[in-house]
Amino acid sequence: MHARDGIRIEWPTLLLIIACYASWWLAVSVVGWSAFVWLSIPVLLALQSSLQHEVLHHHPTGWRWLNEALVFLPVGVFLPYERFRDSHLIHHRDENLTDPYDDLESHYVDPQRWQTLPTAIRDIYNFNNSLLGRMLIGPGLSLWLFYRSDLRVVMAGDWSVIRAYLMHLVGLIPMLWWLSEVAQVSLGLYMLCAYAGLSILKIRTFLEHRAHFAVAARTVIVEDRGPLAFLFLNNNFHLVHHQYPGVAWYLLPALYRKQREQFLTDNQHYRYANYREVFKEYFLQAKEPVPHPQMPVTQNSQVEQRSGEVTG
Repeated sequence: MHARDGIRIEWPTLLLIIACYASWWLAVSVVGWSAFVWLSIPVLLALQSSLQHEVLHHHPTGWRWLNEALVFLPVGVFLPYERFRDSHLIHHRDENLTDPYDDLESHYVDPQRWQTLPTAIRDIYNFNNSLLGRMLIGPGLSLWLFYRSDLRVVMAGDWSVIRAYLMHLVGLIPMLWWLSEVAQVSLGLYMLCAYAGLSILKIRTFLEHRAHFAVAARTVIVEDRGPLAFLFLNNNFHLVHHQYPGVAWYLLPALYRKQREQFLTDNQHYRYANYREVFKEYFLQAKEPVPHPQMPVTQNSQVEQRSGEVTG
């Protein structure tokens, strides 16, 4: 949809952003910390992250500054928007998908590095490769790897990364002060809610990419149309998003239906009917081994691995 002056405005996304922040404000300041809030806050934070994902792909208007201002308030606490944006756009170089070094959202580990890890660390990674583990420890592991990597580039003087964290603090500090002093919210409890929001997002990112020699076959289709699909803004049609990253979230299902056979041919039927199927199959067991199956064990890379996405 477009405004009269020809500038693109996608009203479903814009209205959803407004509704998401309004619901968040209502939950933390008006309703009070009831059981309803405990359930609603993580869901709203997961939705806000999905909306940030829409924004970094140039939605809902033709003005980047306005789009980013709409999702500037860091209600999710942990990750600077600019770092999410920059790392995720690198992830969209499909020829590098799942590579432990070139895909910043890969959960695979270089087999050479895997052989050097202590048994306890391997156990953590193996547990993280089940859906239960990904939801329980996945956010913490991803944040640790992300922060550790960013600290190195900050210490090296990368101003773009430094600026991203400074801008994050500009929004985060006043927000946390308001939550604590005005809304009388326990910051510890709020942090737990923010972590739970990341756990919800891990349901989506758990299997959306796999190691495969064919590039298109690395990306999944989950044909879910339920509450989780809405919360993920239809990013469960993940191959469609990767092939058409500029298409708005509410248009993805129709685009998939129109070209379903072609998409499933492209990704060699890497498909699940819904998230119930995903939970049933992988909640307590790993989908794949942690070492990347297509990297030789003899590889001796000189590059520091940066695996572990935060929000996808």
